[in-house]
Amino acid sequence: MAADVQPAPSAIRVRAPRRQSVYVQAARELRKDPFALAALVILGLVLIAAVAGPVLMPADPLDQSLRDRLKPPIWHEGGTAAHLFGTDQLGRDIFSRMIDGARVSVMIGMTVVLIASVLGTTLGLLAGFVGGRLEMVIGTVTDVILSFPGLLMALTIVTVLSPSIGTLILALSIRGWVVYARVSRGQTLALKHFQYVEAARTIGAPTLRILGQHMLPNLFPSIMTIAILELARMILAESSLSFIGLGVQAPRISWGLMLAEGREYMLTANWLVTLPGVAIALTVLSFNILASHIRRVVDPFQRGRVDTTQR
Repeated sequence: MAADVQPAPSAIRVRAPRRQSVYVQAARELRKDPFALAALVILGLVLIAAVAGPVLMPADPLDQSLRDRLKPPIWHEGGTAAHLFGTDQLGRDIFSRMIDGARVSVMIGMTVVLIASVLGTTLGLLAGFVGGRLEMVIGTVTDVILSFPGLLMALTIVTVLSPSIGTLILALSIRGWVVYARVSRGQTLALKHFQYVEAARTIGAPTLRILGQHMLPNLFPSIMTIAILELARMILAESSLSFIGLGVQAPRISWGLMLAEGREYMLTANWLVTLPGVAIALTVLSFNILASHIRRVVDPFQRGRVDTTQR
Protein backbone atom coordinates (compact mmCIF):
# COMPACT_ATOMS: atom_id res chain seq x y z
CA MET A 1 0.00 0.00 0.00
CA ALA A 2 1.49 3.28 -1.05
CA ALA A 3 2.22 5.74 1.70
CA ASP A 4 0.24 8.94 1.76
CA VAL A 5 2.15 11.87 0.40
CA GLN A 6 2.26 14.72 2.89
CA PRO A 7 2.67 18.25 1.61
CA ALA A 8 5.95 19.94 2.32
CA PRO A 9 5.92 22.20 5.36
CA SER A 10 6.81 25.13 3.15
CA ALA A 11 3.64 24.57 1.13
CA ILE A 12 1.33 24.80 4.13
CA ARG A 13 0.05 28.33 4.66
CA VAL A 14 -1.20 29.26 8.08
CA ARG A 15 -3.28 32.39 8.16
CA ALA A 16 -2.68 34.34 11.33
CA PRO A 17 -5.82 35.51 13.08
CA ARG A 18 -6.58 39.14 12.44
CA ARG A 19 -6.29 41.17 15.60
CA GLN A 20 -9.23 43.41 16.22
CA SER A 21 -8.78 47.00 17.22
CA VAL A 22 -9.49 47.79 20.85
CA TYR A 23 -12.07 50.30 19.73
CA VAL A 24 -13.89 47.68 17.65
CA GLN A 25 -13.83 45.42 20.69
CA ALA A 26 -15.23 48.22 22.85
CA ALA A 27 -18.08 48.74 20.39
CA ARG A 28 -18.91 45.03 20.32
CA GLU A 29 -18.77 44.73 24.10
CA LEU A 30 -21.45 47.43 24.34
CA ARG A 31 -24.08 44.82 23.49
CA LYS A 32 -23.08 42.88 26.60
CA ASP A 33 -23.16 45.91 28.89
CA PRO A 34 -26.62 47.52 29.05
CA PHE A 35 -25.44 50.24 31.44
CA ALA A 36 -22.69 51.35 29.06
CA LEU A 37 -25.14 51.26 26.16
CA ALA A 38 -27.64 53.39 28.08
CA ALA A 39 -24.84 55.81 28.99
CA LEU A 40 -23.85 56.09 25.34
CA VAL A 41 -27.45 56.85 24.35
CA ILE A 42 -27.74 59.58 26.99
CA LEU A 43 -24.45 61.17 25.94
CA GLY A 44 -25.54 60.96 22.32
CA LEU A 45 -28.68 62.93 23.15
CA VAL A 46 -26.64 65.52 25.04
CA LEU A 47 -24.22 65.91 22.11
CA ILE A 48 -27.10 66.19 19.64
CA ALA A 49 -28.59 68.94 21.80
CA ALA A 50 -25.21 70.68 21.98
CA VAL A 51 -24.57 70.52 18.23
CA ALA A 52 -28.10 71.02 16.82
CA GLY A 53 -29.40 73.24 19.59
CA PRO A 54 -30.76 76.14 17.48
CA VAL A 55 -32.74 73.70 15.33
CA LEU A 56 -34.22 71.80 18.28
CA MET A 57 -35.22 74.79 20.40
CA PRO A 58 -38.98 75.40 20.20
CA ALA A 59 -38.53 79.00 21.41
CA ASP A 60 -35.88 81.59 22.10
CA PRO A 61 -34.42 80.68 25.52
CA LEU A 62 -34.14 84.38 26.39
CA ASP A 63 -37.73 85.38 25.49
CA GLN A 64 -39.68 86.46 28.58
CA SER A 65 -43.44 86.32 29.11
CA LEU A 66 -44.66 87.14 32.60
CA ARG A 67 -48.12 85.96 31.60
CA ASP A 68 -46.71 82.43 31.20
CA ARG A 69 -44.44 82.44 34.26
CA LEU A 70 -44.04 79.23 36.31
CA LYS A 71 -46.00 77.02 33.93
CA PRO A 72 -45.58 73.37 35.00
CA PRO A 73 -44.13 70.66 32.72
CA ILE A 74 -46.42 68.68 30.46
CA TRP A 75 -46.56 65.71 32.88
CA HIS A 76 -47.89 67.95 35.69
CA GLU A 77 -51.45 69.10 36.01
CA GLY A 78 -51.86 72.29 34.01
CA GLY A 79 -48.89 71.59 31.73
CA THR A 80 -49.17 72.16 27.98
CA ALA A 81 -47.36 70.92 24.89
CA ALA A 82 -46.29 74.50 24.16
CA HIS A 83 -43.83 74.26 27.06
CA LEU A 84 -42.74 70.63 27.48
CA PHE A 85 -40.59 71.31 30.54
CA GLY A 86 -42.59 74.29 31.76
CA THR A 87 -41.40 77.85 32.23
CA ASP A 88 -39.34 79.69 34.83
CA GLN A 89 -40.09 82.73 36.98
CA LEU A 90 -39.74 85.03 33.97
CA GLY A 91 -41.81 82.91 31.60
CA ARG A 92 -38.82 81.56 29.67
CA ASP A 93 -39.13 78.10 28.12
CA ILE A 94 -37.22 75.56 30.24
CA PHE A 95 -36.81 73.03 27.41
CA SER A 96 -35.07 75.61 25.21
CA ARG A 97 -32.90 76.74 28.10
CA MET A 98 -31.90 73.14 28.87
CA ILE A 99 -30.76 72.67 25.27
CA ASP A 100 -28.81 75.95 25.29
CA GLY A 101 -27.32 75.05 28.66
CA ALA A 102 -26.11 71.75 27.23
CA ARG A 103 -24.33 73.64 24.46
CA VAL A 104 -22.48 75.88 26.92
CA SER A 105 -21.59 73.10 29.38
CA VAL A 106 -20.34 70.70 26.69
CA MET A 107 -18.43 73.46 24.91
CA ILE A 108 -16.61 74.50 28.08
CA GLY A 109 -15.91 70.91 29.10
CA MET A 110 -14.57 69.83 25.70
CA THR A 111 -12.43 72.96 25.35
CA VAL A 112 -10.84 72.43 28.75
CA VAL A 113 -10.23 68.72 28.06
CA LEU A 114 -8.67 69.49 24.67
CA ILE A 115 -6.30 72.11 26.09
CA ALA A 116 -5.40 70.08 29.17
CA SER A 117 -4.90 66.78 27.34
CA VAL A 118 -2.64 68.24 24.65
CA LEU A 119 -0.55 70.23 27.14
CA GLY A 120 -0.37 67.51 29.78
CA THR A 121 0.38 64.65 27.39
CA THR A 122 3.11 66.65 25.64
CA LEU A 123 4.82 67.61 28.90
CA GLY A 124 4.49 64.08 30.27
CA LEU A 125 6.01 62.56 27.14
CA LEU A 126 8.95 64.94 27.23
CA ALA A 127 9.50 64.48 30.96
CA GLY A 128 9.48 60.69 30.74
CA PHE A 129 11.54 60.37 27.56
CA VAL A 130 14.11 63.14 28.00
CA GLY A 131 14.43 62.96 31.79
CA GLY A 132 17.06 65.00 33.63
CA ARG A 133 16.32 68.57 34.61
CA LEU A 134 13.26 68.75 32.39
CA GLU A 135 11.65 65.87 34.24
CA MET A 136 12.54 67.43 37.59
CA VAL A 137 11.03 70.80 36.64
CA ILE A 138 7.81 69.32 35.24
CA GLY A 139 7.50 66.98 38.23
CA THR A 140 7.97 69.87 40.68
CA VAL A 141 5.37 72.03 38.93
CA THR A 142 2.97 69.09 38.90
CA ASP A 143 3.42 68.47 42.62
CA VAL A 144 2.91 72.16 43.43
CA ILE A 145 -0.32 72.35 41.45
CA LEU A 146 -1.59 69.10 42.98
CA SER A 147 -1.02 70.50 46.46
CA PHE A 148 -3.90 72.95 45.92
CA PRO A 149 -7.52 71.74 45.83
CA GLY A 150 -8.76 72.01 42.27
CA LEU A 151 -12.02 73.85 42.96
CA LEU A 152 -10.31 76.26 45.36
CA MET A 153 -7.69 77.11 42.73
CA ALA A 154 -10.39 77.71 40.12
CA LEU A 155 -12.33 79.91 42.58
CA THR A 156 -9.21 82.00 43.25
CA ILE A 157 -8.36 82.48 39.58
CA VAL A 158 -11.92 83.33 38.56
CA THR A 159 -12.30 85.78 41.46
CA VAL A 160 -9.05 87.58 40.61
CA LEU A 161 -9.63 87.75 36.84
CA SER A 162 -13.44 88.37 36.97
CA PRO A 163 -16.01 85.69 35.99
CA SER A 164 -16.38 84.87 32.30
CA ILE A 165 -16.34 81.81 30.06
CA GLY A 166 -12.75 82.49 29.00
CA THR A 167 -11.60 82.86 32.60
CA LEU A 168 -13.46 79.69 33.55
CA ILE A 169 -11.75 77.71 30.79
CA LEU A 170 -8.35 79.07 31.85
CA ALA A 171 -8.93 78.26 35.52
CA LEU A 172 -10.02 74.68 34.84
CA SER A 173 -7.23 74.08 32.31
CA ILE A 174 -4.48 75.16 34.71
CA ARG A 175 -5.44 72.37 37.09
CA GLY A 176 -6.64 69.86 34.48
CA TRP A 177 -3.39 69.14 32.60
CA VAL A 178 -1.68 67.62 35.64
CA VAL A 179 -3.41 64.24 35.51
CA TYR A 180 -2.48 63.76 31.85
CA ALA A 181 1.14 64.68 32.56
CA ARG A 182 1.49 62.19 35.41
CA VAL A 183 -0.08 59.28 33.53
CA SER A 184 1.80 59.90 30.27
CA ARG A 185 5.11 60.37 32.13
CA GLY A 186 4.71 57.09 34.00
CA GLN A 187 3.83 55.10 30.90
CA THR A 188 6.61 56.75 28.89
CA LEU A 189 9.17 55.71 31.50
CA ALA A 190 8.10 52.11 30.95
CA LEU A 191 7.73 52.27 27.17
CA LYS A 192 11.12 53.84 26.45
CA HIS A 193 12.86 50.64 27.59
CA PHE A 194 10.94 48.46 25.13
CA GLN A 195 13.01 46.89 22.37
CA TYR A 196 11.31 48.65 19.47
CA VAL A 197 11.93 52.05 21.07
CA GLU A 198 15.57 51.23 21.80
CA ALA A 199 15.97 49.98 18.24
CA ALA A 200 14.57 53.23 16.87
CA ARG A 201 16.99 55.21 19.01
CA THR A 202 19.88 53.00 17.93
CA ILE A 203 19.31 53.67 14.23
CA GLY A 204 19.20 57.40 14.94
CA ALA A 205 15.47 58.12 14.61
CA PRO A 206 14.59 61.70 15.62
CA THR A 207 13.07 62.18 19.06
CA LEU A 208 9.85 63.68 17.67
CA ARG A 209 9.40 60.69 15.38
CA ILE A 210 9.86 58.23 18.25
CA LEU A 211 7.41 60.14 20.41
CA GLY A 212 4.84 60.52 17.65
CA GLN A 213 4.99 57.09 16.02
CA HIS A 214 6.00 54.77 18.87
CA MET A 215 5.05 56.39 22.16
CA LEU A 216 1.86 58.36 21.54
CA PRO A 217 -0.18 55.53 19.92
CA ASN A 218 0.45 53.37 23.00
CA LEU A 219 -0.59 56.19 25.32
CA PHE A 220 -3.74 57.11 23.43
CA PRO A 221 -6.13 54.52 25.00
CA SER A 222 -5.23 55.63 28.53
CA ILE A 223 -5.39 59.31 27.59
CA MET A 224 -8.81 58.81 25.99
CA THR A 225 -10.15 57.13 29.13
CA ILE A 226 -8.84 59.96 31.29
CA ALA A 227 -10.31 62.53 28.90
CA ILE A 228 -13.79 61.04 29.25
CA LEU A 229 -13.53 61.06 33.03
CA GLU A 230 -12.16 64.59 33.03
CA LEU A 231 -14.95 65.78 30.74
CA ALA A 232 -17.46 64.68 33.37
CA ARG A 233 -15.44 66.41 36.08
CA MET A 234 -15.18 69.65 34.09
CA ILE A 235 -18.92 69.77 33.45
CA LEU A 236 -19.51 69.27 37.17
CA ALA A 237 -16.92 71.93 38.06
CA GLU A 238 -18.44 74.41 35.61
CA SER A 239 -21.90 73.78 37.06
CA SER A 240 -20.58 74.28 40.61
CA LEU A 241 -18.87 77.57 39.77
CA SER A 242 -21.88 78.82 37.83
CA PHE A 243 -24.15 77.91 40.74
CA ILE A 244 -22.23 80.17 43.13
CA GLY A 245 -22.05 82.99 40.58
CA LEU A 246 -18.41 82.61 39.49
CA GLY A 247 -18.94 80.73 36.24
CA VAL A 248 -21.23 81.44 33.30
CA GLN A 249 -22.91 84.80 33.66
CA ALA A 250 -26.39 85.81 32.52
CA PRO A 251 -27.71 86.21 29.87
CA ARG A 252 -25.65 83.13 28.91
CA ILE A 253 -27.19 79.88 30.08
CA SER A 254 -25.73 76.83 31.81
CA TRP A 255 -27.25 74.07 33.90
CA GLY A 256 -25.49 75.32 37.04
CA LEU A 257 -26.79 78.85 36.50
CA MET A 258 -30.32 77.46 36.02
CA LEU A 259 -30.00 75.73 39.40
CA ALA A 260 -28.94 79.00 41.02
CA GLU A 261 -31.82 80.95 39.47
CA GLY A 262 -34.46 78.39 40.46
CA ARG A 263 -33.40 77.58 44.04
CA GLU A 264 -35.72 80.25 45.49
CA TYR A 265 -38.69 78.45 43.90
CA MET A 266 -37.68 74.95 44.98
CA LEU A 267 -40.83 74.39 47.06
CA THR A 268 -43.33 75.99 44.70
CA ALA A 269 -41.86 75.11 41.27
CA ASN A 270 -39.50 72.19 41.84
CA TRP A 271 -38.93 71.58 38.11
CA LEU A 272 -36.73 74.68 37.98
CA VAL A 273 -34.03 72.82 39.93
CA THR A 274 -35.02 69.20 39.32
CA LEU A 275 -34.60 69.21 35.55
CA PRO A 276 -31.13 70.82 35.33
CA GLY A 277 -30.01 68.80 38.37
CA VAL A 278 -31.08 65.53 36.74
CA ALA A 279 -29.37 66.58 33.50
CA ILE A 280 -26.07 67.22 35.32
CA ALA A 281 -26.30 63.96 37.29
CA LEU A 282 -27.15 61.80 34.26
CA THR A 283 -24.45 63.37 32.10
CA VAL A 284 -21.70 62.96 34.69
CA LEU A 285 -22.82 59.42 35.56
CA SER A 286 -22.95 58.44 31.88
CA PHE A 287 -19.42 59.72 31.26
CA ASN A 288 -18.13 57.70 34.23
CA ILE A 289 -19.90 54.51 33.14
CA LEU A 290 -18.64 54.86 29.57
CA ALA A 291 -15.07 55.53 30.72
CA SER A 292 -15.19 52.45 32.95
CA HIS A 293 -16.43 50.34 30.03
CA ILE A 294 -13.67 51.57 27.72
CA ARG A 295 -11.03 50.96 30.37
CA ARG A 296 -12.17 47.37 30.87
CA VAL A 297 -11.79 46.71 27.15
CA VAL A 298 -8.60 48.70 26.54
CA ASP A 299 -6.63 47.83 29.68
CA PRO A 300 -5.17 44.29 29.27
CA PHE A 301 -5.27 43.64 33.02
CA GLN A 302 -8.91 44.67 33.31
CA ARG A 303 -9.78 42.76 30.12
CA GLY A 304 -8.18 39.57 31.45
CA ARG A 305 -10.03 39.95 34.73
CA VAL A 306 -13.36 40.34 32.91
CA ASP A 307 -12.68 37.31 30.70
CA THR A 308 -11.87 35.21 33.78
CA THR A 309 -15.09 36.13 35.53
CA GLN A 310 -17.19 35.31 32.49
CA ARG A 311 -15.89 31.74 32.22
